[in-house]
Amino acid sequence: MPVESGNSAAARQVKQKRKSHSLSIRRTNSTEQDRPGMQRDMLEGQDSKLPMALRSNLLDLFGQIEREFENLYIENLELRREIESLNERLAGEGQTVDGGDLSKGALKTKASHSTSQLSQKLKTTYKASTSKRSNSFPGKVGGPRNFNVGNWELWGGDSWIVSSFKATTSRAVCQLVKEYVGHRDGIWDLAVTRVQPLVLGTASADHCSMLWSIETGKCLLKYAGHAGSVNSIKFHPTEQMALTASGDQTAHIWRYMVQLPLPQPPADISASLDDDVDFSDKDEADGEADGPSECPTIRVATTTLKSHQGVVIAADWLVGGKQVVTASWDRAANLYDVETSELVHTLTGHDQELTHCCTHPTQRLVVTSSRDTTFRLWDFRDPSIHSVNVFQGHTDTVTSAVFTVGDNVVSGSDDRTVKVWDLKNMRSPIATIRTDSAVNRISVSANQRIIALPHDNRQVRLFDMNGVRLARLPRSNRQGHRRMVCCSAWNEENQACNLFTCGFDRQAIGWNINIPALLQEK
Repeated sequence: MPVESGNSAAARQVKQKRKSHSLSIRRTNSTEQDRPGMQRDMLEGQDSKLPMALRSNLLDLFGQIEREFENLYIENLELRREIESLNERLAGEGQTVDGGDLSKGALKTKASHSTSQLSQKLKTTYKASTSKRSNSFPGKVGGPRNFNVGNWELWGGDSWIVSSFKATTSRAVCQLVKEYVGHRDGIWDLAVTRVQPLVLGTASADHCSMLWSIETGKCLLKYAGHAGSVNSIKFHPTEQMALTASGDQTAHIWRYMVQLPLPQPPADISASLDDDVDFSDKDEADGEADGPSECPTIRVATTTLKSHQGVVIAADWLVGGKQVVTASWDRAANLYDVETSELVHTLTGHDQELTHCCTHPTQRLVVTSSRDTTFRLWDFRDPSIHSVNVFQGHTDTVTSAVFTVGDNVVSGSDDRTVKVWDLKNMRSPIATIRTDSAVNRISVSANQRIIALPHDNRQVRLFDMNGVRLARLPRSNRQGHRRMVCCSAWNEENQACNLFTCGFDRQAIGWNINIPALLQEK
């Protein structure tokens, strides 16, 4: 008779022990003699169309499930007896524990340690899950037009779970003031007029651009002269003129005249829920139900700028308002004369599609962003020299780069970072902000130097120029964006509604940012 070795015996014992504690159902065939007589009689007496072998196997499996639950029940009773014994011991030492109260003694230490481990495991799991999804997320090819809604929904939800572990700023600092609803597709860009009357302008994928009353949220004017998605809108520094860029490969300059309606009392938002509560997204058609009332419509542009061979993704006025610059997916930026609509210069050098362009508020400087992970600075202060400086530091598409009042440029990217650069030192950024989601078109407050970051995961965050996080705008089932936030814009002239955001949910939102309180909490 063969003798079993020590290693084999130990392995067999471990296997049997593991097998006895397992909750898995063994798919084995049982004999008729193993089944209790009562169950066998019930099986034979019932009328069923199933074959007898299949019925026997099913009954055997259900019997195994019952035995597994019986073992669990016995273990539960033993644990309860241990807990009662421990409670009696604690009571004998002068420490009372009422029922299942774990607020004192050794039970509290054990329970809190277990809870801490579970919380840490959840955080680690969700962060790892979000990191994997963000690395595989296809992103936006040349901008928000090729945005994958399905992937974003799942990825954005995971990002929200990670963000929910972080502390949030009180609602007394950031409050929603007004919603501007009426577009029939996503809003890619917005801006506030620089001359009176102050109105809000939005550019949408529904081929239209709208002007809104900031106080009442009423649509005052619609521009419908483009044959493609309107990707950008900017206002003339001194006149009532707007510049829009479109997917129809053109940029339009059009004049407007609006009359502001009487202001309405502000809505009561004090009863809003906590901003970490997230419910199911509402249907996108909500924006169509309460569309804008009949308002004047402009269908013909004053000036049409056309020389690009691809989508015009952005456009801006050069200081003085006599020239404009446009950025396109044809990898070039063009400089036009407004009066003659002639092409003055073509700026080339990017290896891939351009995503944004911005002009300096006081100097003849232009910065262009691209999918090639760089942004370039163009200097037009000397008419005979158009020098270019290349900023390299991002690892993914640079979605936007904007000037500040000083000698700084702030850039945002799909690599989930925002970098602050000094124009005198281009080798490395002076500050880096790392986030958990791709960053879209950012804006910087000229007076307070606060950066507003719109994210793919529906959040909007505020940072200072040193990279210190100041606040996260409220977002719940009652307020905030329900889809990707595409752009942000500060309004320095209106303290009641001084920040605007727009998104893929077809609405723009006006916010009141209590900047003194915000900086005080910092």
